[in-house]
Amino acid sequence: MLGLERYFIFMGSKEVHTTPRHAGLAYEDVWFQASDGVRLNGWFIPAPNARATFLWCHGNAGTIADRVDNIQRLHHLIGVNVFIFDYRGYGQSDGTPSEAGLYRDAEAARTWLLARPEIAGTRLVYFGRSLGSAVAVELARRHPPDGLIIETPFTSIADMARLMFPWVPVGPLLRMRFDSLKKIPSIHVPLLIVHGDRDSLVPHTMGQRLFEAANPPKRLYTVPGADHNDTYLVGGTAYFAELQRFLESL
Repeated sequence: MLGLERYFIFMGSKEVHTTPRHAGLAYEDVWFQASDGVRLNGWFIPAPNARATFLWCHGNAGTIADRVDNIQRLHHLIGVNVFIFDYRGYGQSDGTPSEAGLYRDAEAARTWLLARPEIAGTRLVYFGRSLGSAVAVELARRHPPDGLIIETPFTSIADMARLMFPWVPVGPLLRMRFDSLKKIPSIHVPLLIVHGDRDSLVPHTMGQRLFEAANPPKRLYTVPGADHNDTYLVGGTAYFAELQRFLESL
């Protein structure tokens, strides 16, 4: 069952087909270790005079390379430092993905980032998309940041399994939980939830449920017409303005 779970949950690639340099961004190729010794890879993209630093936990498919366009827009339109990393088993990172493993990876990324002099004086914000939203929620529960942004988040893997396989009683058999709905009431940091109202993978109602369970200060920003992976494209200027407002509120 665990192998089947991994097949459906983790859809990473090993191909890193581009880098921030191809988008005109200076960056540092970073190698660091998780607490269990797994070697991980990421990119640190600094921004001049940044007032915030994003620790980015990406979704379940692809690699950090698939986020370069999004990183470029964040860099140009908001001016934040970005540290994005590949989970174990993704991209150039070693190992095999698991729920506990992804949490270890995020903690290791945070430890590496906090040692960087470039982030001194900036607000540390965890930015998690899709599966990464669950990783960011767990990291925020263990190590509260200055702010938390979760985009296109799901409530739990069990809820997603019931949605995708309504005819199969898989819930009791699942070993991985990624249960953000259970965890989010224990988090007490400023929160922004971003969700498209036409998300065909994770229903907008899941973002609403997380918002209702969360503590203030909080905001649910709905991107009209956006699906699961195009919130920043469909949202355009208004999307980035919303992120900027959140950062200025910290």
